[in-house]
Amino acid sequence: MRDFAALFSSLDETNKTSVKVAILKEYFLTVDERDRIYTLALFTGRRPKRQISSTQVKRWAMELAQIPEWLFEESYQIVGDLSETIALLIPSSESGSDRRLSEWIQEINALRDADDEYKHAWLLKSWGSLSKDEIFVFNKILMGSFRVGVSQSLVIKALAELSGLEAAVLTHRIMGNWHPETMNMHDLLQEHDVSDDYSRPYPFFLAYPVQESSERSKTAEDVRLALGDEDDWQAEWKWDGIRSQVIKRGGSIFIWSRGEELITDKFPEMHRFVDALPDGTVLDGEIVCFRGGRPLPFNVLQTRIGRKNPGKKILEESPVVFIGYDCIEFEGDDIRSTPLRERRLLLEQLHEKSMDPETFMLSPVVKFDRWEDLYELREMSREKAAEGFMLKRKRSLYQAGRKRGDWWKWKIDPMSIDGVLIYAQRGHGRRAGLYTDYTFGLWQDGQLVSFAKAYSGLTDQEIRQVDHYVKRHTVEKFGPVRTVEPGLVFEIGFEAINASNRHKSGVALRFPRILRWRKDKNIEDADSLDMLKTFLP
Repeated sequence: MRDFAALFSSLDETNKTSVKVAILKEYFLTVDERDRIYTLALFTGRRPKRQISSTQVKRWAMELAQIPEWLFEESYQIVGDLSETIALLIPSSESGSDRRLSEWIQEINALRDADDEYKHAWLLKSWGSLSKDEIFVFNKILMGSFRVGVSQSLVIKALAELSGLEAAVLTHRIMGNWHPETMNMHDLLQEHDVSDDYSRPYPFFLAYPVQESSERSKTAEDVRLALGDEDDWQAEWKWDGIRSQVIKRGGSIFIWSRGEELITDKFPEMHRFVDALPDGTVLDGEIVCFRGGRPLPFNVLQTRIGRKNPGKKILEESPVVFIGYDCIEFEGDDIRSTPLRERRLLLEQLHEKSMDPETFMLSPVVKFDRWEDLYELREMSREKAAEGFMLKRKRSLYQAGRKRGDWWKWKIDPMSIDGVLIYAQRGHGRRAGLYTDYTFGLWQDGQLVSFAKAYSGLTDQEIRQVDHYVKRHTVEKFGPVRTVEPGLVFEIGFEAINASNRHKSGVALRFPRILRWRKDKNIEDADSLDMLKTFLP
């Protein structure tokens, strides 16, 4: 654990990519073989399942630190991170632990059948053997909140430089349904045929936004200057669903989400069309709830996400389709290096022969002669329940990750409303001492009713200014939340809106965020809840 805690600290101390890669390489060269594969698992989102609840961890930490709950909560609000708060409050070992990361994770996994008395004794003993830095990292792993300032691509870059393998090959190998208990780094880095693992998906090719959320809307001329000749591009509607890959290999079917979650059992209505695909086929597309010839709102799809085996009622209320975007494996061959125009022809052929064309739909190519034509069509996106357009270069290869140049997303501008800041809460991590989490209200019968929370959209300087206001205009305190005297107005952007019985406002917003601080407006100029509801479909 000592080596891993040192790695965590070293990575957190630098923002330089080259330095982080060098740190990772040195770590992988020096630590035990089992620690290498467990470290890779952590960096690729394969954290151990939580065996002790956060409530238990907090209660036992207060017991060990011999402090009351109010003092613990005050400390937590100042620090902003539960794992770090506990590490600062409880006694620790000066020398730390000689036990390896892999051994600690195996012990955590072994707690699944233990009773609370055993877990309590085990946790206190474990804390007592660890240094302060080790307790911090240990808590992160224990509570399933492990995060570090390094992307998966940087880890892959380090391993690629160590092994001599291409980054794309390594990216493909670490995807899929593997576990550190049954995998080792030596096998992962050896030259072998990755197709032996029938279930493994390919890394998804992600699009760059034509415009950032803070930019003005791009005009047709802006797009022409950025992308060039219209004839080089293929346009498709951008749907709001679950990006996924469907796989038919070795007589078996697999459905993966972009988040590397195997979701085959969650969407049984898709099995028929996937099973009828030729063996050795992988398709990229979007899972969308669909009825009456059009997509349903994303909140309908959300009712399916948390259910491993949906019942008959859910299947009837939220039927799904797969909208095919691309064919990336055909007859067992990886065809990602084939130009898009050829992959598209194969996708169309598979769709024509499909046994279930109502479930396997084809993403339509939107024909246009000029960027101006596409700009006008883009304004109709919400009528089609789409988010805008995907723009793909016809000769583009299917790459891994977010690569600038060949695939772009040209989304419609968000809907927006002017709301008043009414509640604030401190942030976490580097923003732990600042009020950065905000709740906004709209007018209804002379009162401000909360309608959205937002955590992003302001500059660091603006955040400090809002923090200054909150600290001097706090009306009430409810634990970590501060009721703020109304005085600041912000334009809140959102992608979609739906009626909701779970919210006091009666609506739920998708991806709310701050577009700008309306310093030109008084709180009386903010919008009403009735105005917001005019956006409802």
